[in-house]
Amino acid sequence: MSKKHIFPILLAICAALYPVLSDDRYIMNILIMILLYATIASGWNILGGYGGQLSLGHALFFGLGAYTSTLLYLNFGLSPWVGMIIAVIVCIIAGMLIGIPTFKLRGPYFTLGTIAFAEVIRHVTLYWRDLTNGSMGLNIKYEPSFAAMIFKEYEYYYWLILGLLVLTTLLVHWIDRNKMGYYLKAIREDEDAAETLGINTSKYKMLAMMISTGITGLAGVFYAQFNLFFEPESVFHMNISTEIALIAIIGGAGTVYGPILGAFIIIPLNEILRASFPDIHGMNYFVYGILLIVIVILTPNGLLPIITKWWDKIFRKKVSKTKGVTKYDLESQ
Repeated sequence: MSKKHIFPILLAICAALYPVLSDDRYIMNILIMILLYATIASGWNILGGYGGQLSLGHALFFGLGAYTSTLLYLNFGLSPWVGMIIAVIVCIIAGMLIGIPTFKLRGPYFTLGTIAFAEVIRHVTLYWRDLTNGSMGLNIKYEPSFAAMIFKEYEYYYWLILGLLVLTTLLVHWIDRNKMGYYLKAIREDEDAAETLGINTSKYKMLAMMISTGITGLAGVFYAQFNLFFEPESVFHMNISTEIALIAIIGGAGTVYGPILGAFIIIPLNEILRASFPDIHGMNYFVYGILLIVIVILTPNGLLPIITKWWDKIFRKKVSKTKGVTKYDLESQ
């Protein structure tokens, strides 16, 4: 096992043990939201971080996952565990349909295209009241059962989203070490050059979109079952898409653990700002903007590379003269 993997593994073990050591529901709720956004940002990272396709419309798939599973549960009594699979498929198909026209665009035009699609779907859910109940939202009755994915204890939600994050991280790690990761990085750096080298850029961008949207839809299902109520503004709003991208970029886009680091910074910061400035709407986004500017200037690759350097400096293996005898020393004796 590589030494650089020891710390993440120990961190995951400590995270899994936290509910056993503490029953503070407020802290648990914050941790659940951190893990949720870390999962979504890790999914976004595959497309936006590795592939360089900066989507600001991922709230579309987050909301689509939530609505798909919940509507199937409320109207047909289908278990959210099954609805979760269907929601992922729906999100992947939606991602493919959106990717076909938007991948013909590059740079900010692609970003604007994703925003446009997300806003269209948000307005459709707002005004298609017969299906979505519009701005009144969807309410899931609190009837705890495993089949309904509704639990009395917060610990089960915590372990569920932690498990989803671990699986997502393992998938991102595999992509990072696989040829897909190298191809996506090549596309990010110079798409024309990547095509010249024989990389099927359309194929790998679409694969990244499918995986990314599937993970985001999965997180949307969890959010619906955790909150038991949501409406279009709470799942489709552009602020969600912005936060997802910010978390990955601030933590370190195009890295395995960057989005997780970003979530552990942004979500607690969001709670602190809301508590400190309850009367100032949007203070969190003002601070996010300043933070993003500072990071882009000082460390364009995010905070993770800096922390990694510090980690390497602290734990770098140093060979002391007293711990080894060289061939020259033996010959001189």
